[in-house]
Amino acid sequence: MDLQLQNRVAVVTGASKGIGLATARTLHAEGALVVVVSRRSTPELAELEGDRLVHVAMDLTAADGPARAVGAAERAFGGVDILVNNAGGPPPGAVLPRFSFNALDDADWHAMLDFNLMATVRAIRAAIPLMLARGGGAIVNISSTLAHVPSNINVDYGVAKAGIANLTKALSEEFGPQGIRVNTVSPGPVVTPWWTEEGGAADVLAAATGSDRDTVLRSGAADMMQLTTGRLIEPQEIADMVVLLCSPRSASTTGTDVLVDAGLRKAV
Repeated sequence: MDLQLQNRVAVVTGASKGIGLATARTLHAEGALVVVVSRRSTPELAELEGDRLVHVAMDLTAADGPARAVGAAERAFGGVDILVNNAGGPPPGAVLPRFSFNALDDADWHAMLDFNLMATVRAIRAAIPLMLARGGGAIVNISSTLAHVPSNINVDYGVAKAGIANLTKALSEEFGPQGIRVNTVSPGPVVTPWWTEEGGAADVLAAATGSDRDTVLRSGAADMMQLTTGRLIEPQEIADMVVLLCSPRSASTTGTDVLVDAGLRKAV
């Protein structure tokens, strides 16, 4: 299927690894001109860099970071057609999961909301005028199943991601008539560095449950979360849905929250 993304200009935040890297790689393979935004590059990202994919080193927690990243895309490729707000997860210095509301102070809440919600708000604020100048565009915001299934685990993260879902719906209503589609993808647990890095979620859960990291990654986490598929999700499985929503093939899909959750959410 031709996704009709040839020469569309895409900005992907948090794109040095995990879901963001898979999304940037897929957009690039579909012929888009891609600006990837992260604090630093990675060897995997460096392999993709060239005339049609550029890396912008940026701290998206800085108030002007998202706007500067979007501005870099305009300078590199003349505008913006697609924005994928993937940056999120643990703010710098935070280790997740955290198991109680009482584990959080005001600084934790501010850091989580700023990184997971306000960075998205700021990137969209910068991108919308550029999209309107080109007659429209597509925005995909990455949320989480925690926006749908509230939990005492990572409660601040769930609240931030629930805000993303509300933001998406509001923006789709305001800017849909002007040609900008806004959608959300809500992943379940995905095998990203958040899980696999030293001291990451797999190690934290292993310590909390008396298990080991390999068991957690292989089956323990999936069993704990009652995933229908029996396994954690691969980043490419999220990227495929994101890129489809970026495509003109999804021209009548807006204001939608698509769950790619391995069957985690059991409610109708």
